[in-house]
Amino acid sequence: MTNASSTTRVRRTEREEETETETEDNDLRCPECSGQLVTDDEHGETVCADCGLVVDENSVDRGPEWRAFDASEKNEKSRVGAPTTNTMHDKGLSTNIDWRNKDAYGNSLGSRQREKMQRLRKWNERFRTRDSKERNLKQALGEIDRMASAVGLPTNVRETASVVYRRALDEDLLPGRSIEGVSTACVYAAARQAGVPRSLDEIADVSRVEKNEIARTYRYVVRELGLEVQPADPESYVPRFASGLDLSDEAEHRARSLLQNAKEQGVHSGKSPVGLAAAAVYAAALLTNEKTTQAAVSEVADISEVTIRNRYHELLEAEESIGVA
Repeated sequence: MTNASSTTRVRRTEREEETETETEDNDLRCPECSGQLVTDDEHGETVCADCGLVVDENSVDRGPEWRAFDASEKNEKSRVGAPTTNTMHDKGLSTNIDWRNKDAYGNSLGSRQREKMQRLRKWNERFRTRDSKERNLKQALGEIDRMASAVGLPTNVRETASVVYRRALDEDLLPGRSIEGVSTACVYAAARQAGVPRSLDEIADVSRVEKNEIARTYRYVVRELGLEVQPADPESYVPRFASGLDLSDEAEHRARSLLQNAKEQGVHSGKSPVGLAAAAVYAAALLTNEKTTQAAVSEVADISEVTIRNRYHELLEAEESIGVA
């Protein structure tokens, strides 16, 4: 008897599910022609896409009750806070007390109110960084933001660098290494991952640690976190160098062509991508009759003139060998 009643219950449940499914399908179809229903949010109506029958009207608008005619009005009237971000140690969810001793109307506070606000600022700061991990993260993310600004990295690279540092902190990769060293390595890795690479020399110029320590820490972080970082492509440096030298689009295109030929000949293997890119830009400027010097290219690319000359001859030889073939 128990098995029979259980089977009956299962069948009833299946029938109920089928009925609910059929009801939902019918709700999505036009009652006149069984066509597809479309929701028109602008007019608050649900209409049939085939016969035009208005199935529902005066639907509730879930959006804001105010109107905005441009982006600035929308930002002014919006009642939401700033989005969360990994570039701040508390992800931007904490409260900041303004350093100016003024009330909401812009009036100066009295002496007792100023003392009170100073105490509140002090305790607010203590609660924001309650333990050593929070203090570590605050210092490191500040360093990441400073270095990214100095070398002109976009916001998405800063976010990626912050996430990489958080992972390194969570997996206890920091003991025995400086906060500045790990944060610099994270910036370098994030730039490589995002396809907007900066040379190790450029990163070292804005960092507070030596180049050798950055390289060593970078290799360690990439290995331990299993980051997928592709080798730097010399072509990705060309637009920045060409822009810094005020070269034309023709020269930039010619430099890319030289690098592609070098890749086909295998000349790029084992060579610094920055040196190859700088030499290609210099060679392209000469081939397109645009005035530039090795010293100017060296200054923009932050690489020695000797390296530019060596790579320059190799690129031209690769070009000639392709022409002969």
